[in-house]
Amino acid sequence: MKINALSDLKQVKKAIEAQAAREAALAAHKAAEAKRKAAASNLFQAAIGKVKPLEPPQRAKLTPEPPKPIPKQQMLDDAAALQEALSDEIDVTTLLDTDEHLSFRRPGVGTDVTQKLRKGKWSIQKQIDLHGYRSDEAREALGAFIRESHRNGIRCVRVVHGKGLGSPGKAPVLKEKVHKWLVQKAEVVAFVQAQPAQGGAGALVVLLQPQNRA
Repeated sequence: MKINALSDLKQVKKAIEAQAAREAALAAHKAAEAKRKAAASNLFQAAIGKVKPLEPPQRAKLTPEPPKPIPKQQMLDDAAALQEALSDEIDVTTLLDTDEHLSFRRPGVGTDVTQKLRKGKWSIQKQIDLHGYRSDEAREALGAFIRESHRNGIRCVRVVHGKGLGSPGKAPVLKEKVHKWLVQKAEVVAFVQAQPAQGGAGALVVLLQPQNRA
C-alpha cells in the first residue's frame, strides 16, 4: 500500500497494532487453555496417587504327561496264561530221557544240551522254591515264574520242588508233577536234575528258549 500522507501512516500503524493485539490475545487464550488442561491432569494424578503396573499373573507351565505305552506282549502273555491249563494227567515217561535222573529235552534238541546243562554250561540266573505250596498253588506259581523269566530274557533257572520227605509215604509227589508241568511249557528247552550242591534230587535246572527279539 502506497502511503501518501500522514493520515495514511496513522492508519497503517493502527492496523499493525490491532493485528498484534489479536495475536497476543490468541496466544494468551492458548496459554490459559494449556494451563487449564494441565491443572485438570494434575488434579486426576493427585486423586489417584502413585501407580505401578500390574505384575503378570503367575502361571505354571504344565506339560501333559505322555500316555504310557501299552504292554501288548504282556497283555497277550497274561491272556494266554488265563487259558493255560497244565495237566497233572499227562504221561511224561516217553518224553523223559531214560538216564538215572530222567532229564528232559525237547524234540530236536541234542543230548549235548542236557550234558552241558548238567555240567553248568549255563549259569543259574533265577530260582523258585515250591516248598510248602499246595499242588494248585505250585502249578500256578511255576507257570508264572517260567513266563516271567522267559519274558525277561533269562535262559537258565532252578526249580526247587523238594524230595518229598514230608509227603505221605515220603513219595515225591510234587517232583513228578513239576516234571509234567515243565514239559508242557513251550518256553522250556530242557531240564536236568540239579547237582548235589544245587539241591540234588530236590531241584531241577531248567533251560529256557531264547527270547525272540524280532
